[in-house]
Amino acid sequence: MRLLVQRVRSARVLVGKRQVGRINHGLLLFVGFREGDRESDISYLCEKICHLRIFNDDLGKMNRSIEDIDGEVLVVSQFTLYGDCRRGRRPSFQEAASPQEARVLYDGFVGGLRDGGVRVSTGEFQAAMDVELVNDGPVTLMLDSDHRSES
Repeated sequence: MRLLVQRVRSARVLVGKRQVGRINHGLLLFVGFREGDRESDISYLCEKICHLRIFNDDLGKMNRSIEDIDGEVLVVSQFTLYGDCRRGRRPSFQEAASPQEARVLYDGFVGGLRDGGVRVSTGEFQAAMDVELVNDGPVTLMLDSDHRSES
C-alpha cells in the first residue's frame, strides 16, 4: 500500500463539473493498493497518518499532527502509484490490485481514518477526477507499508 501525502491549505476533487470532496487545511492523500495488501497495511498507514507530525508548531518546526491542528484529510484513490516505468515507454500496472480488491481496501482505509477521529472527505473510486490543491510548504511525502521500521 502506498500513500503520496501532501500538506495542503485546501483541496477539492471534481468528477466532471460536480465537486465530490473538499477540505480546508490538512492532508491530501493519494492512495494506491497492490496485490496482497492486507488489513495490517491499512492499520499501519492509518496510524501513521493520524500521528505523523508534519504541521508546524509556533516555532516553525514540524511537531504537530493532523489531530493537533484539527485538520481534515482528502483521500483519492490512485492505482498509478504502482505504475512501473522501468521498461519500455508505457507504464505497467501489474503490481496494482484489481479494482474489486482495491475498493475493499480503499473503504477500509477511509473507515480506519474515520475511526481514528479524523475528518475525511473522498474522491470517487475508479472515476476520472480533477484534483485541485493549494500546497502548503510544499510538503510532499511518500509512505509505503512495505517500508516499515522494525523499531
